Amino acid sequence: MRQWLVALGIVLVVVTLTPSFWKKLERFDTGPDYRIPYDLSKDYWLYERRLARVASTNIVMLGDSVVWGEYVMADGTWTHFLNREAGVGNKFINAGVNGLFPLALEGLVRFYGRPLSHRKVILHCNVLWMTSPKADLSTDREESFNHAALVPQFSPRIPCYKADASDRLNAIVERNVPFIEWVSHLQNAYFGQQSIPKWTLVEAGGDPPLYPNVYRNPLSEIKMTVPSEPANDPQRGPLSSRHKPWSTNTTGTTQFEWVALDQSLQWRAFQRVIEVLRERDNDVLVVLGPFNEHLMAEQNRPAYRKMHNEIVAWLAKNQIPHVAPELLPSTLYADASHPLTEGYQLLAKRLYHDSVFQKWMSTK
Repeated sequence: MRQWLVALGIVLVVVTLTPSFWKKLERFDTGPDYRIPYDLSKDYWLYERRLARVASTNIVMLGDSVVWGEYVMADGTWTHFLNREAGVGNKFINAGVNGLFPLALEGLVRFYGRPLSHRKVILHCNVLWMTSPKADLSTDREESFNHAALVPQFSPRIPCYKADASDRLNAIVERNVPFIEWVSHLQNAYFGQQSIPKWTLVEAGGDPPLYPNVYRNPLSEIKMTVPSEPANDPQRGPLSSRHKPWSTNTTGTTQFEWVALDQSLQWRAFQRVIEVLRERDNDVLVVLGPFNEHLMAEQNRPAYRKMHNEIVAWLAKNQIPHVAPELLPSTLYADASHPLTEGYQLLAKRLYHDSVFQKWMSTK
């Protein structure tokens, strides 16, 4: 029994101290315009570590891929151009995560966002997540979606989320056990978002199939440096084939099945995000849109504008500072909600010089 107790003590020490000790050993370079790399979007342990590095004088911008910058390079994002307007290099921090949505943002803020407490936060509201029951996650049909580990696992119920009890409990345990979060970080950062057994069995094609990792030492993959964003990403930036106006290949005839706010899971989650931030003494400013109205069919726009006005009214009623930037020119949108580089530049200029934004910036 004495030996078992000693073994248990050693395990507890390792499990408790390893995550904290690892932060001192592993190199993690950030700097101006840093954003969590696309391949590390589900590395929530790293995300929390990033927030912990942000100075109290910085302003963090929270949101989905619109804040992160789906079609642009790091120096073409919303926060980059806000910093340019402010004349400083790193005042505004890009805390967006690719693939996020309000139900997942709630989990990210609640379980990994405590370093944000007692500071100014810009929160982006994207109505894209209310464009249909599928986007809202309120459909009864099973759907797969990003960041399932962040959404409420049992309550409130998400009809399209059909994960079994084991997966749901695993998600809850990971949120609350730093050692398991750290293990997930290793998988994301060094093993291609896979567990070591799955990494070992990765196929490289061929007939018969080749398994290049079978005899490789997994420890050799841990480089002790957090991977950074590629300097030249073929999927993003002005040189990318994706970086083009939405109207290149389509016309403004899209019909959305708007979900009413009082029935929307995503909207209620967004409201809870604001509640959590306010409980942590955050000074929150909400930026609504701008959503790309150009691609909507004319008969679909009244429903959008009604929802837009209801959101603005709710923010005003609850005394939440907010800005609703005007619609960007059609050629500056890549799709329904993501601007191109020039769109972010114009959007940042309009936001920064808005009177509500300036008043919010000047208050302590």
